[in-house]
This record gives sequence, structure tokens and C-alpha cells, in this order.
Amino acid sequence: MARDEGMVTLTGADQDGTGVDQTGATGTDAGGLTITENSDAGVYEAALGGTTVAGVVYSRAGDRVALLATSVLPEYRGRGIAGLLLGGVLEKIRAEGGTATLGCPFTAEFVDAHPEYADVVDSSFPGTARHRGRAAHTPPGTGQA
Repeated sequence: MARDEGMVTLTGADQDGTGVDQTGATGTDAGGLTITENSDAGVYEAALGGTTVAGVVYSRAGDRVALLATSVLPEYRGRGIAGLLLGGVLEKIRAEGGTATLGCPFTAEFVDAHPEYADVVDSSFPGTARHRGRAAHTPPGTGQA
């Protein structure tokens, strides 16, 4: 990102100021937010009026995309930008037939709040999602996780 020194890495819903229950984007231009992929830098970027305001750092391995960190410039926090960005990124990954590994706690909380994206999470390598209840599920009749 061009201005990464001013970014704030989100580690949970409380750090965005509005909670994680934000509407996910369904396209590359949601609410005036333009989402692009900077594959050279390994960052999905969100821009408002031509200014990069947020990003998701990622790493790609075949069809799997590991979402590593979500950041929003401080002056743009609390507007739901992180949720719009993550929704757009997950829609793009889905459209490409890929899966996502959630390495960022904010992405895991976002998917937990938006189960419509659960199908995008890689079942073999869910990442942080594993610690949010998916792997801790107790199989029926076993009494154990």
C-alpha cells in the first residue's frame, strides 16, 4: 500500500468502531469504494475517490488465498470500510473458484458474522476460523471436541 505507515491493523470487531456486522460488498465498487488487487504487493486495496484507504494483505498458493491482515487508515475507521473490502475480496475469491484461509482475526469474525461467505473458507486450512468454533465443534454423541 502506498500509505501503509498510517494504516491500523484490525485484530477484531472492536477495533473498527462499528463492530464486525458490516455489509459485505458484492462488487468492485461498493458504496463508492473501489476494490482492486495489487498482485505485485500481495494486497487487495480499497480506494475512495482515488485514495487508498484500506487493504487486506494476502498470500496465494494455487487456488487458496491466505488473508493475513486487514488495515484501515485511522481517519477512515468506523465507516464499515473493512467489511465492504472483505466482502468484495471474498466475492472475488468465490468467483475465481478459490478458497480462503483466514489468518487475520478480523476476517474470521467477519465470516462468523456473515455465514454467506462460509463456503469460501478452505475446509482443510481454515486458519483463524478453526479457533472460532469450527474445529472446536463437539461431534454428536462423543462428548469430546
